[in-house]
Amino acid sequence: MTTAPTVDERSAAVIAAVETINPRWVLHLPSSTLKTIVGHFLARDGIDGFRCVPIPREEEGVGILSGLALAGVPAVMIIQDNGIGNMLTALNTFPQPYHLPLLVIVARRGGLGEYNSLIHGISERSQALLDAAGVRWFQLDATTPTERWTDTIVRANTFARTTHRPIFVLVNLMDG
Repeated sequence: MTTAPTVDERSAAVIAAVETINPRWVLHLPSSTLKTIVGHFLARDGIDGFRCVPIPREEEGVGILSGLALAGVPAVMIIQDNGIGNMLTALNTFPQPYHLPLLVIVARRGGLGEYNSLIHGISERSQALLDAAGVRWFQLDATTPTERWTDTIVRANTFARTTHRPIFVLVNLMDG
C-alpha cells in the first residue's frame, strides 16, 4: 500500500524546482496554501540580491513579471488558481502578444482536499479559463509522481524561454 504525498513533499518539490531555476525575483500572492513555499523564499529575501516580493493582485504581478522579463531578470510568480480570472486582460494584452517568457506556478484549489466551499466555483474553471485565453499550462497533481514535479517545473521554465510565451504550471498541493 502506498501513501499519498503530503503537502510538504509537494511543496518541497516546487521549492527544489524554483531553486534549480534560480530566479532573482519570486513574486507571490500571500496564501495559506502556499505558506511553505512562500515562507522558504521569504527567508532568503535580500540575500545576495534575491527578492521575494508580495503582489497585491495577480494582474499587477503580470505587469511586474513582464517588466522583469523585458529587463532580462529571471523571475517566477507564484499564485493560487482562484486569481486567474483577475489577470486575463493583463496577460493577453502584454506578455502574450509581445512574446515574453514568463513562468507562473499556480496552486490549485477546489479539489478533493478543499475545505473552503466558496472556492470551488472559480477554481474548477481554471484550466478552461487558461485554454480560452490561449495560455499553455501543465498540470501536476496526484496523477504525477512527486519525484517528477521538480523536473517538470524546470522544463516548463525552459519551455517558456524557448517558446517566448507565458507558461503556467498548475500544482495541486492539497489532497488531489
